[in-house]
Amino acid sequence: MEYALSIDCGTQSLRAILFDKNGNMIDMEKITYEPYFSKYPGWAEQDPNIYWDTLCTATKKLKSRNANIFNQIIGVTLTTQRDTVVLVDRNGEPLRPAIIWLDQRKSSPGNPLNFIENIGFSIINMKETALRIYRRSRPNWIKENEPEIWKKTHKFLLLSGYLLYKLTGQFIDSKASQIGHIPFDYKNQEWPKSNGNWRWRLFGVEREKLPKLVPSCEIVGTISQKISEETGIPKGTPIITSGSDKGCETLGTGCIDNDCASLSFGTTATVQTTSKKYFEPIPFIPPYPAVVPGYYNPEIEIFRGYWLISWFLKEFGSKEIEEANKLGIPPEILLNNLLDDVPPGSHGLILHPMWTPGLDMPNAKGAIIGFGDVHTRAHIYRAIIEGINYALRDGMERIEKRGKLKIKKITVSGGGSQSKRICQITANMFNLPVLKPKTHETSGLGAAICVFFATKYYNSMFDTVSNMVKYENIFEPNRDEVDIYEELYRKVYKKIYSSLKQVYKNIKEITNYPED
Repeated sequence: MEYALSIDCGTQSLRAILFDKNGNMIDMEKITYEPYFSKYPGWAEQDPNIYWDTLCTATKKLKSRNANIFNQIIGVTLTTQRDTVVLVDRNGEPLRPAIIWLDQRKSSPGNPLNFIENIGFSIINMKETALRIYRRSRPNWIKENEPEIWKKTHKFLLLSGYLLYKLTGQFIDSKASQIGHIPFDYKNQEWPKSNGNWRWRLFGVEREKLPKLVPSCEIVGTISQKISEETGIPKGTPIITSGSDKGCETLGTGCIDNDCASLSFGTTATVQTTSKKYFEPIPFIPPYPAVVPGYYNPEIEIFRGYWLISWFLKEFGSKEIEEANKLGIPPEILLNNLLDDVPPGSHGLILHPMWTPGLDMPNAKGAIIGFGDVHTRAHIYRAIIEGINYALRDGMERIEKRGKLKIKKITVSGGGSQSKRICQITANMFNLPVLKPKTHETSGLGAAICVFFATKYYNSMFDTVSNMVKYENIFEPNRDEVDIYEELYRKVYKKIYSSLKQVYKNIKEITNYPED
């Protein structure tokens, strides 16, 4: 039997996973590391060598348990966290620590737009957003604060491009990994052809410092003798491109049509669909390139989605943390028991999960409204789960409206999807069936799908997905809960931001938090 080796490099861990042709996970080696270190407040950096060293360790350990299977691997691929950047010299050696997607540093205010662009961005009410992007762009900060590093920079790479270089010796990257503060033309899925394009000036990086882009699901090389010795992957194994972790999650849940929405219950919660048509889910904010070649993933992000669970545990969950440590289980398992202590709608407690505001709501803040003396920390926990779902549903409806499509089913992935109770609440709140994949490692599975598709094991991408994606549960909406969620969503949640928008602005002006 043939197998695929997926390498999934996340913020807190790297996983090397073996999948067979039917999408079954044969074995996995997971190695954790500190997500980042902070030299200064708001910084989030990591030694790039940690990612490569961990990759080599994980694949070797996996091989030690599966020597025969390793000889039957038909391809290796990798998927990584998004918007994490590595600067390298001509020899491919990192010049400084990687800047992680969580990093909050900003360059000094500036405006690289010309006269016509300033007018155009102002007309579409996106000038403020464009200038915020300019400040968040890593090259602009590096040129201002570490000019000697920028002069030495041969290539400015996303983490996916850095690891592909380590595997192939080529400065290349998958089009489906180009998600971040980079001058990518999302509609054409290429670097901008015109040197005068505003993207070059806004993001501050020169064309020659960027890698060559290649399509997803394409063979880009083979494992050399040197890399085989370092990783244990057999010499000659094809190296195949896939895409970003979120994109691979969407593919790995089987969401490859625009009648399906993929919900990712991760640190950043997202709702995505897969579309052949280009459309912007938020005006002038592009859809991301999908792992399915030539397709797009329109997406809405909740930047501090299931991070709110970590926040809740830190601030209110000492009891669960202590008990979980004694039992040797994750505290989130115990938290789910709280969901059964509170009715749908949390007795009117509504949470607006904007602990980090979105691009189209720059002044938004997190809010919890509707408190009464009946409410306990169990209500707050359920309100967090419901609030994230309200935000994701709002995002899904915006995608439907902009794309002129109708979502008929939902797939789920990420840590929160492991809770059957959360999956059922989601089905009730969206009033749609929720499909939970058989494997929790949907990002790795999505990457493995690229291996079997690229090597022509199956006739088409759709054949590959239908053979490799299986579902463990399908959660149908409970009519008893659908109605209350519908009313709270329409009459309360949808009105929170418009009602508090000016209040949020006043808070920011008075406290200067968050800073511009």
